[in-house]
Amino acid sequence: MTTGDATRETTAVHAGEASAETGGAVTSAAVHSGPDWESATEAVLASLAEAAKPDLGLVFIDSRFADHYGDVLARLRKGTGVANLVGASGEAVIGPGVEAQIEPAVSFLGLSLPGLEATTISLPTGAPLEPALERVAAAGARAWLIFADPFSIDGEPLVRAIEGRAPDVPLLGGLASSHDMRGGAAVFSGGEVQAGGAVLVGLKGDFNLHSIVAQGAEPIGQPWTVTACEGNIVRELGSRPALEVLQDTLASLDPETRARAQRNLLVGLAMDEYRYQHGRGDYLIRNIMGGDRESGAISVNAIPRVGQTFQFQFRDAEAADEDLRAHLQILKQRLLPGETVVGAVLCACNGRGQGLFGTPHHDAQALADALGPVPTAGIFASGEIGPVAGTTFLHGFTASIALLTARAR
Repeated sequence: MTTGDATRETTAVHAGEASAETGGAVTSAAVHSGPDWESATEAVLASLAEAAKPDLGLVFIDSRFADHYGDVLARLRKGTGVANLVGASGEAVIGPGVEAQIEPAVSFLGLSLPGLEATTISLPTGAPLEPALERVAAAGARAWLIFADPFSIDGEPLVRAIEGRAPDVPLLGGLASSHDMRGGAAVFSGGEVQAGGAVLVGLKGDFNLHSIVAQGAEPIGQPWTVTACEGNIVRELGSRPALEVLQDTLASLDPETRARAQRNLLVGLAMDEYRYQHGRGDYLIRNIMGGDRESGAISVNAIPRVGQTFQFQFRDAEAADEDLRAHLQILKQRLLPGETVVGAVLCACNGRGQGLFGTPHHDAQALADALGPVPTAGIFASGEIGPVAGTTFLHGFTASIALLTARAR
């Protein structure tokens, strides 16, 4: 395998590039910022000039270039020779080791994978869902990437519908985002700006896809069993009032941990009750919506069930850092001999980044620290999509990463 990662002399605020070649896979990624779309796009193309023509291009464009999405796509199509460009806008974009949150940027990941068959399915606003789902079922893909416009489509029901037609197939991606909450978010399909909705890419070939969904939470107290609930209301945990259990859990913590936990309390719902012990990645993390002192019930942003394992959690920068790095180390240990990560698509919540961690490039750099200079592209999303314990969900405050691997021949 060969990899490359260069930091070149540039006037751009943000710049990063990486390439990989192993087992017939050739991938290359670059992110560059600029004062205008032309300079950013040309810098990306210059970084990719020596790369082989990709079979599939993933492109992510800062929403501050919204008036020129079509121009960026046309220039990338011409410069790379790739007609099948798929991606989304973001209020910031991500590249190899770089999160471009200051100056607007363009990020591109070109994939040439052994035996790659990419099935692109466009679902513009107002289009009937059933024909798209039939194509999902017929594609026989090993994995799906999805990007959707949150202003024009409801992501959660769409994820449920896709998973119903392609069970046990990884589905990862995110919701486009924009600096302008009134609009400006977009998805890209076939090298064109799509009229809202969603775009899916099914991947099939001689490679593997691994998923990481780092929800950034740390458990506190002990696991409990839900013994009474109704809808999103949890009435009892272990036959005790849920609010009483929460208060006792906080009281049991040391002062420092208690102070951290009280700022952002969450709940974790175990997705697989057949596990003897639940650990990192086994819980779906959701918000606590409120509590009722009179009844002792709490409301959560989920629909728990009686008998489900439940544990209180909290999230802050330290917990989010530890969680992501732990997931990356677990993934690294699971790679087979000769198996190398050759590409990554990273969708990080727009509530992460420098605003959460206080330093730039956190998630992108954590990925590089763990796995080396992986060709990476992605966005800061308004919702992240990925599996927890085998079931796909729409998340918040999460880093969802699709990792493509190939084995040396």
